[in-house]
Amino acid sequence: MSLSRVSLRQLEAFARVAELHSFSAAAERLGLTAQAVSQLVAELESILGFRVFDRTTRRVALSAAGRDFLPSAETVLRHLDAAERAADDVRHRAAGVVRIGSPLAIASTALPQAIRDYAAERPKVVIRIRDLPVDQLVDSVAAGDVDLAVGPDRPVGAGVQSRPLFDSPWVLWCPPDHALAKRKVVRWTDLRDQPLVAAGHDHERSVAQMRLTVPEGSRVGPVDVVDNLTTAMGIAAQGLAATLAPAYVQVLARHFGLVMRRVVEPEAIRSVCLYQAEGRHLSPAAEGFTEHLATWLPRWHADIAKAGEKEKSTR
Repeated sequence: MSLSRVSLRQLEAFARVAELHSFSAAAERLGLTAQAVSQLVAELESILGFRVFDRTTRRVALSAAGRDFLPSAETVLRHLDAAERAADDVRHRAAGVVRIGSPLAIASTALPQAIRDYAAERPKVVIRIRDLPVDQLVDSVAAGDVDLAVGPDRPVGAGVQSRPLFDSPWVLWCPPDHALAKRKVVRWTDLRDQPLVAAGHDHERSVAQMRLTVPEGSRVGPVDVVDNLTTAMGIAAQGLAATLAPAYVQVLARHFGLVMRRVVEPEAIRSVCLYQAEGRHLSPAAEGFTEHLATWLPRWHADIAKAGEKEKSTR
């Protein structure tokens, strides 16, 4: 006997008759005729090789063999029901795992808040954050190591698409007693003689005045380059060197007691983008979280920008 010949419809008919003790009641529950239910049970008995019901003109009762087989049939039906609910959750973006890559400044501040807000609507969706250096964002999306990524603008190839979310200027971060903290704005020429610490080499691509190709006399160069933004901020907090970073990192900078000063003439702008692979379909859960981020992150940036302006006006 091969149970692969047993259909789920046959098991369902068997379980409903066993529950209701009536072919006609089971037929009404299943939306079938009593004859159809009787046929399904007969087919099941033929495959199993034993009778599952003792039938009389007055009653339908489980046979001894039927009583032994019923728990297994009900287990199969419960698993099917669970699978249907899971498929429904996935289809409606209510469940699934989403992997998102982001550099530390966003991964430690914006993303946890975005996940918290999304979990209020989609508690079964699991969002896993992967900390990535800026220069690995695009490659990680292209390789499928993450479903999507959020971070500073980077060149993308044919396999990855980017969507700009918001713009944020590069600014100077320094302690309140720093000489340049007394100014409302700072010019690049003011930074040439100031000790600066940079986080990574991203500044060389993003800030024209800090590029290696700029003539030595007009170039603003850091005295040190560290791997992590928090390290640069820790150095700045001790007054050893100021640091340059986009304004959106102020959530972190505030913890180090640093103040922000605009750097102008010219002002360097950093774009933050959402990256996803081209030609590779996201899961429904990832699609839903992508749409959430596309509207949530610009609002988050606008809120912290307003908070930063309010904080400056009170000083």
